[in-house]
Amino acid sequence: MVNKISIIGAGRVGESVAQILAIKKLTECIMLIGRNEQRTKGIALDIQETASAHQFDAKLTGSNDISNIKNSNIVIITAGSPRKPGMDRADVLAINLKIIDQIMDGVIKYAPDAYVIVVSNPVDVLTYYANQKSNWPRNRIMGQAGILDSMRMSSFIAMETDYSINDIQAMVLGGHGDTMVPLPRFTTVSGISIEHLLDRATIDKIIQRTRDGGAEILNLKQKSSAYDAPGAAVSIMVEAIVHNKHRLLPCITMLEGEYGQSDIAIGVPVVLGKNGIEKIVELDFNTEEQKAFDTSAQVIKGLIEEI
Repeated sequence: MVNKISIIGAGRVGESVAQILAIKKLTECIMLIGRNEQRTKGIALDIQETASAHQFDAKLTGSNDISNIKNSNIVIITAGSPRKPGMDRADVLAINLKIIDQIMDGVIKYAPDAYVIVVSNPVDVLTYYANQKSNWPRNRIMGQAGILDSMRMSSFIAMETDYSINDIQAMVLGGHGDTMVPLPRFTTVSGISIEHLLDRATIDKIIQRTRDGGAEILNLKQKSSAYDAPGAAVSIMVEAIVHNKHRLLPCITMLEGEYGQSDIAIGVPVVLGKNGIEKIVELDFNTEEQKAFDTSAQVIKGLIEEI
């Protein structure tokens, strides 16, 4: 358990993250920062009142003053304009870039020793920008996407096959968008690659549904994008850091030559522990996998050029 975790962004994702972190007993204090102070305080109080049901002792506070993130061990950024039906994650880049710029000013000033997890979209580009603006070591600022995409792929495999979700481990790398790179060869059921268990048509169907996972929920809900699954994905990252689990997870990080890429933030397998991103694991891609990863990287680089 750490002393303090701050969540900047009191929307549905921020609220979901706060609730899950409290339930998992990962911190003594959760500071929720939102634009509307009254609403943010209401969210914090609502979660606080679940303490007896979930048996947690964390203290939750809501505020609109970013200086209250002071002394945070971990800062999670969920603030930003959400997608609406028909929008791509890149469509909100200009708006959310301004938001992340202001937020990082506050993080650098008030929580200079924190680890930062970026959730806001387009998460690859915003993670890159946060790293560039802070000039901190790359192990300290990371983006959440691959875990969520892998969770979705695992769910779709279970739904398609009726295998237990407990035995399924999916691996999705690359950018968080249409060019994400689901990897069937590295996706297993009890250690057996799905390429040995499913026909190509079924695998292709699962891959496409994984790529469309966020849009599918957005189109069904209409008035909100996903928040429960993203909240759970963030909690996995926080838990790995807080409990020094050394988990091998797909996360967005800056590359410095790994996978043939530099000056980019993109999803790759990393070891996540008390020092944040402790290691980048390079997989031996085949020609098709490398091509898909490079294509995804080029899309991200195109967006970075717009900054």
